[in-house]
Parts: sequence; structure tokens; C-alpha cells
Amino acid sequence: MKNKRALLMMALAVVFGLAAVVLASRWLLRQTPGTSGKIVVAAMDVNLGQRLTSEMLKQIDWPADTLPRGALRDGGKLAGRVLKTSVLRDEPLSEAKLAPAGTLGGLSALIAEGKRAITVRVNDVVGVAGFALPGNFVDIIVNTQSNDRAISKIVLERILVLAVAQEVGRDETKPRVVNAVTLEVTPAQAENLDLARSVGTLSLVLRNQVDPRPGTTDGATKGTLLGAHEAPPAAVPAAAPAAVPSPSRPRVQAAAAAPRSCIGVISGVQRTQECL
Repeated sequence: MKNKRALLMMALAVVFGLAAVVLASRWLLRQTPGTSGKIVVAAMDVNLGQRLTSEMLKQIDWPADTLPRGALRDGGKLAGRVLKTSVLRDEPLSEAKLAPAGTLGGLSALIAEGKRAITVRVNDVVGVAGFALPGNFVDIIVNTQSNDRAISKIVLERILVLAVAQEVGRDETKPRVVNAVTLEVTPAQAENLDLARSVGTLSLVLRNQVDPRPGTTDGATKGTLLGAHEAPPAAVPAAAPAAVPSPSRPRVQAAAAAPRSCIGVISGVQRTQECL
């Protein structure tokens, strides 16, 4: 009798356990999204400026309710498009990461609308010891002569570095000492930069990428550098007007004649007088 009761209790426990499992699975199925969609992702790491090929793309399943904004679904239309930003393997692709259709690969695909690319010659010092890398922002200082004075002045601020030498790959961990840096500027900035490098020497100043504040300065001269200020030119005293004698008053002599002493000299029968 006791064995039957134990077996009955075990059977009831198994039934209740199975019922709990079924109810829990149904609840989990209702919580988990039941649909998914396919999106296009990168099949490998691809650098900016590269033209996409079918080998660089693949489609994967992605939960429908967490699809990335702007994710693309048709990989067949992406072959031949050019990336304007680097992507990593399995990273979703979107129109924001692609240059306009018909754009050729290379540096021209990276230039923003309305901007221009200009290259300046640098050395290991001017190029911030190789840390002026693609994707960084720099200020440009020109050192020149102004009014017979040496002056250094920031002429352009927050200029994007597009490429160093002939490479546009963005690796912010390894400095590269090169002899040329390509910058993205507006047409007006391109004119100022071309003039600046013709009248003096240029230096690049690396700046924080998220700091938009302008660095407004008056420039540095030898006087401000050494803490001395140039003295203003000495004023030439104006000539005093000539005194005009008043017609109503007689002219007064500057000094009275000194009194003279005289002595008499007798020589024979002649007498003379000499005054000192």
C-alpha cells in the first residue's frame, strides 16, 4: 500500500513537472521574436576607398525587431560601390557608409561634397612626428615675415587629414613619418593654404577630434615670445613758434653792457686813455 502511494506521488510529480516545462516553453516562445530578416554584412575587413566585390559581401539572418537603421538587404546591388568608411568583418552595411553610386574608388570617393583635397609637403617635425594620420584633425600654422617682424599664426583650424603619402587607411595606433599629407578643405581654405606655403613655412598641430572650439589668437612674435614689447617710435617735439615782438612795447636788450674801467697813460708830452 505504501509503495502504491509513493508511486502515485512520483507520477504526479512527473506530470506536474512536464506541465511546467510545457508552460515555460510556450511563454519563452511568445517572448522570443519569431521572425528574422536577412541583411548584408562585410565578409572581411574592408578599408575606406575600396570598391566592393561579391567576395567582400555576405547575407546573414538578423532579428527583425533589432535590424540596424539603414541596413541593406540586397547584396547584388552593392557590387562596385565604394566605401567611404572602413568596416569590419560581419559589420552591417548601409548607404551612410557608401559613396554615391558611380563614384570611382580611391581618394576622390572620400572628399565630402563642396570640399577639395590639397597636398602639402611635411617632414617628421611638421607632420607631428607621424601622428597626423587619416581621420585626424589638425590646425595649420604659418611662420612668415609681417612688417619686418617674424610671426607665427594659426591660419586654418580643424582640417581633416584625408591621406598620408598615398594611403588612406586609418590606423590610429601606429605613427607614420611621411613627406606629404593630403587635407580636406573648402575652396577658400585651399587658396589660403596655397598662399601660406608660398610666403612662409607650415607646421601641423594635432588637435582633439571631438573639440570644436576655435583657437583664436593674435599670433606670436619675438616680442611676445620673450616677454618684451616693442617701444613705439619716439615723438618728434614740435618746434616752438618764433616770438613776435609786440609793437606797443619797445624791444628790451637781453643783457646790459658791463661797466668798463679806464686808466690814463702819460708818455712824454702825450696823454692817452686805455679802457679795460
